[in-house]
Amino acid sequence: MIRLSVCFSGAVLLALATAGPHVASAQQAVPPAPAQEPPAAPTPTSQAPVFPKPDPANFTAASPTKETVNAFLQASWGYDENRVWQIEAILKTPVDGVSKVIIYAGDKNGKEKPGAVGFYVLPDGKHIIAGDSLIAFGPNPFADYRAELEQKADGPYRGSAAKDLELVEFADFECPHCKEAQANMEKLVADYPKARIVFQNYPLVTIHPQAMEAATYGECVAKLGGSSAFFTYAAAVFEGQEGLATPDGATLTLNSAVTKAGLEPAKVAACAAAPDVAKSVQASVKLAQEVNVVQTPTLMVNGRQVPANAPYETLKQIIDFQAKLDGVSR
Repeated sequence: MIRLSVCFSGAVLLALATAGPHVASAQQAVPPAPAQEPPAAPTPTSQAPVFPKPDPANFTAASPTKETVNAFLQASWGYDENRVWQIEAILKTPVDGVSKVIIYAGDKNGKEKPGAVGFYVLPDGKHIIAGDSLIAFGPNPFADYRAELEQKADGPYRGSAAKDLELVEFADFECPHCKEAQANMEKLVADYPKARIVFQNYPLVTIHPQAMEAATYGECVAKLGGSSAFFTYAAAVFEGQEGLATPDGATLTLNSAVTKAGLEPAKVAACAAAPDVAKSVQASVKLAQEVNVVQTPTLMVNGRQVPANAPYETLKQIIDFQAKLDGVSR
């Protein structure tokens, strides 16, 4: 996987993470199918859209089945009770094992223009390519990522020690969208006291020169002062983020944040210079790559990607829905 050193807005990542009709135009940019294409999607009305009747000639691939696609869409989109869809085609492609799926999606109220959404299912049956995004696929698409995060997400955390509902935030201290996301994170801590809410460093060093130093300082604050000290430090760094624009400003900003966390800047600086601390940050970056996180800020909800700076009510919808899917009591 190629890591993209990009700090995307929440709106863009939300569309990609949920693979919804919000990005239908991008997802339609696919080669012509080797069979009859479905008819044009219906125009919006004040009622739920009536989709064209699927043509059996457009179901030429043995895998995936309609049941698998529907289960995937329910897991991905089911948090939105107004969303409706219909599978229009599951087509063979010239590449062995690669199938093209086309669906129509809209909303029950007819407020959203119905659109076609296309994606390719890869030979492993566990991933799809939608637009330029690689997305986990299957009836329970987030299970593998959830298991990996339960095992490897070892950053400072707030809330429960149990991992039944684990919210893992991947963030970069120099990313402005990550700063915006902190208001959401504080609300989540208050609204989900039974959740385990973990912070994992993901510095995008090619565009944020001071992000690595901020991350290593954070590692040492957590090491020397525990999770409580870390989140005090993190809040102070995000609040003073403009100070990270220059090396000298970064030194002042980080030392001030360390002091607010109740630790001595000289001790934290000495700790941050140790090679094993940088390795710890790199391990967090590697974990992000392994669970297909390529942008910040990303929140993983039991393995499910959501932009951490999405509208708060949408975040809550998705968290509650995922918890229900996983049989977790809030």
